[in-house]
Amino acid sequence: MKVVVVESPAKAKTINKYLGPDYTVLASYGHIRDLPAKDGSVRPDDDFAMDWETDPKSEKHIRDIAQAIKGADSLILATDPDREGEAISWHVRRVLEERRALKGKDVSRVVFNEITKTAILEAMRNPRDLNQELVDAYLARRALDYLVGFTLSPVLWRKLPGSRSAGRVQSVALRLICEREAEIEVFRSQEYWSIEADFETGRQSLLTAALTHLDGRKLDKHDLKDEAAARAAEATLRAAHYQVAAVERKQARRHPFPPFTTSTLQQDASRKLHLPTQRTMQIAQRLYEGIDIGGETVGLITYMRTDGVQMAAEAIGAARDLIGKQYGAPFLPAAPRIYKTKAKNAQEAHEAIRPTDMFRRPQDVASYLDRDQLRLYELIWRRTIASQMESAVLDQVAVDIASDDRRHIFRATGSVVKFEGFLTLYREARDENAEGEDENRLLPDVAEGEAMERKDLRAAQHFTQPPPRYSEAALVKKMEELGIGRPSTYASILSVLQERDYVRLDARRFVPEDRGRVVTAFLENFFQRYVQYNFTADLENQLDDVSGGRLDWKAVLRQFWQDFSAAVGETKDLRVSQVLDTLDEVLGPHFFPAAADGHDPRHCPTCQAGRLSLKLGKFGAFIGCSNYPECRYTRPLSMGGEAAGAEEALDGPKLLGDDPETGLPVSLRKGPYGTYVQLGDADAEDKKVKPKRVSLYRGLEPAAVTLEVALKLLSLPRQIGTHPESGLMISAGVGRFGPYLKHGDAYKSLGREDDVLSVGMNRAVELLAQVKPKVPARELGAHPADGKPVTLSSGRFGPYVSHGGINANLPRGRDEISLEEALALLAAKAEKQGKAAPKARKTAAKTDDTAAPRKTAAKKAAAPKKATAPKKAAAKKAAPKE
Repeated sequence: MKVVVVESPAKAKTINKYLGPDYTVLASYGHIRDLPAKDGSVRPDDDFAMDWETDPKSEKHIRDIAQAIKGADSLILATDPDREGEAISWHVRRVLEERRALKGKDVSRVVFNEITKTAILEAMRNPRDLNQELVDAYLARRALDYLVGFTLSPVLWRKLPGSRSAGRVQSVALRLICEREAEIEVFRSQEYWSIEADFETGRQSLLTAALTHLDGRKLDKHDLKDEAAARAAEATLRAAHYQVAAVERKQARRHPFPPFTTSTLQQDASRKLHLPTQRTMQIAQRLYEGIDIGGETVGLITYMRTDGVQMAAEAIGAARDLIGKQYGAPFLPAAPRIYKTKAKNAQEAHEAIRPTDMFRRPQDVASYLDRDQLRLYELIWRRTIASQMESAVLDQVAVDIASDDRRHIFRATGSVVKFEGFLTLYREARDENAEGEDENRLLPDVAEGEAMERKDLRAAQHFTQPPPRYSEAALVKKMEELGIGRPSTYASILSVLQERDYVRLDARRFVPEDRGRVVTAFLENFFQRYVQYNFTADLENQLDDVSGGRLDWKAVLRQFWQDFSAAVGETKDLRVSQVLDTLDEVLGPHFFPAAADGHDPRHCPTCQAGRLSLKLGKFGAFIGCSNYPECRYTRPLSMGGEAAGAEEALDGPKLLGDDPETGLPVSLRKGPYGTYVQLGDADAEDKKVKPKRVSLYRGLEPAAVTLEVALKLLSLPRQIGTHPESGLMISAGVGRFGPYLKHGDAYKSLGREDDVLSVGMNRAVELLAQVKPKVPARELGAHPADGKPVTLSSGRFGPYVSHGGINANLPRGRDEISLEEALALLAAKAEKQGKAAPKARKTAAKTDDTAAPRKTAAKKAAAPKKATAPKKAAAKKAAPKE
């Protein structure tokens, strides 16, 4: 008997079918241990010794593996074929060795790039030892991330209250987003004009061309700066006679793109399918681990975390076979296409992402996949097959039309696809602001010297546009170009930035929150080296050298820690006032932009004498008056002009107008829980009539609330219409957690891209289709301690088990669980909760700023408050993970 360990139960189930009764395949459920989230888990003074802590949720899985090994001959570690997979195998082996479960047992490592029977059996025939170099690279990365997180984050908490965390790669990604926003803010739009004309050939065909040369000089894009210049040029051009000066014909070939890497898959899925990077990776993981197709679990794609673009010879052959049979000989190149990775620091250990079976077409598996799985699989299938197809052929034509004296020239361009080639299957989505080609624009046939009659002449006004904010696809592309992080980590990095409220997605573009701007400014001014793009990229190069066996991992850590700890030490004597002064100067143009009417944007609107500047409080930064405490004017961090107007509007109730139906006043007010609109007057004589109030939801700024908007808010919840399938009413409203849709007993939160005041029926039905039906709690069995039922339910954060008031979430990726597993989860949760209370009481005896058990209102009022929390409390904050 042989025991095989993989990461996930889905993977275990599939592989078990392939290997047969002589193998027992068990899942570790991901990493079984990690560095404890406390000071001292990595000790630089002890040659970077690391303490590991086993996850309580993993205990049962470890016991199951250890029990199975007792009756087995050997242990086969078959986790994913990358650094993380190697690390999981290393941890499993070390934990089992520490528990003396491997005595006399043979331990080996196997890797496979796809979960198919052929690949699994081939891997079992070629076992190897653990790759210590990959393990060392993992240890170095984990230590670096820990040291940055647990060293830099406390500095942020002390010097910049309200900040969440800093990370080795996350902080650099945040800098990219903040710098782009700063570029947009300082951008000043520039007016320019262009001129085009319609010409008629001798055969009465029309041709439209753009002006490229005027008075013998080639025009740059912005040379015609205003209407006067454009009109003067028009007058000159109208007086001239024209003929064809040159005709340029050429044939161009457009070559197919290589198969997907992790990065290019994330980019294309974002552009074409509008999928967030994290969602893309979740779907790809499922397609890799296997889908039930006709009673058999089949892995549909190869491993999805890869930097390589190469494919196995068998896969190339299968793709070419399919192209020849389905599309014909013209679409099949004479020789296979061989791709090589160009990305900086790429590791070519794995194949590109491709289907495991080229002949498994999207339409063949459509009935077994959900909508997003099918769309992503089809994207991968099309890109893979297209990568081995013939190039597209385009006929391109450029016609120059010049005045008789050749001083004025117009140019027309056109392009026609003569042979589609790979374009039959795949066209890459364009980045924002990318200029398209005049594809399939056919020009009339003309000859040099042919007279052209000018018809219409048009001048058009344009304005230069600021650089676009980063979309997920554009940010991933930029990070890869700079060598920041690795593609397999991009999804988690972008997720962390949003969870920390450093950035938000608006219309699928990243917008930095003011909290993120402040943190970035702090790091750029006091830890400049560690948010520089080349420093982060160089560190990634060193880590790649570790994985390649060219560099010692502890040497990398020693060099980094020597410089980093010195930089942190330099901030010990840094006063908060110094930080404030620096940030106030750096961020002044953002928070206090120049006013159009020329008044001082820092002038206090309340006392009329103070100066507004950046302040720091217990819960973070804000804008305050220099005359505090005499003047208590404050406002949240935000763009100066917007926030100032909002603050002035909310100094007291702002009357918006009267409700046309009731005649009651409608006002905008600010209360202890935020801004709201009110119908009626709370000070009216009839005290029995309580005025109706509706809070402004996140994203709706007070300055944008007009009488029309207020009346729409007050009419909520509004009925959208009856659902076409159920016949039940769909309504939209604003609740405790923000805007939502309601359909029967089902609720769906609305994101920033959907307006609760205007969302229509089609969009509502589409969003409600995403709501998972509520599944009633299911009994797993009786608890052996009291006989009461243990139940499995589905909640807001996924499936969980319950018993006696204790809830425990299922491991990620699991939706089913046995009673025995549920009991282990509940026991671990109960033990964890039982330890937390005494620790909280003990800490409360030292200071009231840390977590303590609930007190009565009287005790709370009487409890003294201290200004600062002890160092130990700060150490317990979770370190950021890349």
